[in-house]
Amino acid sequence: MAEIKQVLVPDIGDYKDVSVIEVMVKVGDSIAAEDTLLTLETDKAAMDVPSPFAGVIKELKLKVGDKVSEGALILILEAAAGGATQAVAAPVAATVAAPATPAAAPAPKAAPIIAPVVPVVAPVPPGSKAHASPAIRRFARELGVDISQVPGSGDKGRVTKDDVQNYVKAVVSAPRGATGSGGLQVLATPVVDFAKFGEVDIKPLSRIKKISGANLHRNWVTIPHVTQFDEADITEMEAFRKDLGAEYAKQNIKITPLVFLLKAVVKALQQYPDFNASLDASGENLVYKNYFHIGVAVDTPDGLMVPVLRDVDKKGLVQLAKELGEISAKAREKKITAADMQGGCFSISSLGGIGGTAFTPIINAPEVAILGVSRSKMTPVYKDGEFVPRLMLPLSLSYDHRVIDGALAARFTAYLAKVLSDIRLLAV
Repeated sequence: MAEIKQVLVPDIGDYKDVSVIEVMVKVGDSIAAEDTLLTLETDKAAMDVPSPFAGVIKELKLKVGDKVSEGALILILEAAAGGATQAVAAPVAATVAAPATPAAAPAPKAAPIIAPVVPVVAPVPPGSKAHASPAIRRFARELGVDISQVPGSGDKGRVTKDDVQNYVKAVVSAPRGATGSGGLQVLATPVVDFAKFGEVDIKPLSRIKKISGANLHRNWVTIPHVTQFDEADITEMEAFRKDLGAEYAKQNIKITPLVFLLKAVVKALQQYPDFNASLDASGENLVYKNYFHIGVAVDTPDGLMVPVLRDVDKKGLVQLAKELGEISAKAREKKITAADMQGGCFSISSLGGIGGTAFTPIINAPEVAILGVSRSKMTPVYKDGEFVPRLMLPLSLSYDHRVIDGALAARFTAYLAKVLSDIRLLAV
């Protein structure tokens, strides 16, 4: 006999009043367990909510634009009889996939791109107060936007996240001088009909790229970035890593150079605590953290994600290798959760497996620094009166110049290189 089930919003970390940005189902749909029901959006990522049961949807309790928290009722389901009512144990996953519905095939010839429309915003009289949630107000502050100047499109004129983003896009794309004395004086992006020059295809950005793109742009234009470059001699470290890797390969644990970097970075953060801090909302105080959670950039088919490994200072190389493999697989398999990407103190972006000699990584706010790692290479190094081959690892440290000056950054990379060159220091 069929059973009536209530489907609730599962564990979504510490988030409250999260926006419903997409509903994938409707009343009368037959769904399987783990089919996506809807998509939620936080300030960090979009999350797909799967169904814990198979069956037929009888009532739908949410719509696009609603705000939900853990435990909110999504829908009522007539569950299928038999074993198809197995609940999904995993928490809601942060989505990095394209929308569930297939994208329409591109037209034979792309339509001309239309220039963005710059909204005309009437000045708000002194004392007027915009209607917006605390989360939207915080988002506006992070982008440097006066929320009282943003026209709201929500219920009763409430300002939404899209309103803030559209306002910023309009200001940035406005022609020089069009934004007034207080605006961003930049030239408009050229509008080009690329189809005039040859055949084109148009593909939408993945949702994760849209979300991360806005955050990266904010971080780049609001944080004064400086990048310090250095090299570490990892000859002995690499020899030890290969010996250790051979031993643990039987247990399917891959010991990568990144696990040594994680431990070495923590040593450097302990030595130079300004790098393990964040500016508070006023921009006048530093918040020093007594924990060491390190974000690791993971390249996925749909874009870059930065899951966080927690309490790196309390874990050994083998445990970190195991956790790193697990969380990287979760990211690539689109099973990463919002909680997996929260609480980072410092980030590492490693391109060593791909190539390159150096690059300038963008700081992951509210962190104040990020380490970029490029491919190591054998280099002749003058040592003890002769040139000897040494394996050198390029390091690129981007830092927030409001918090860290150049001398401190140089000391940090020099100390990090010292630890990597003599991994015995990890034990003291």
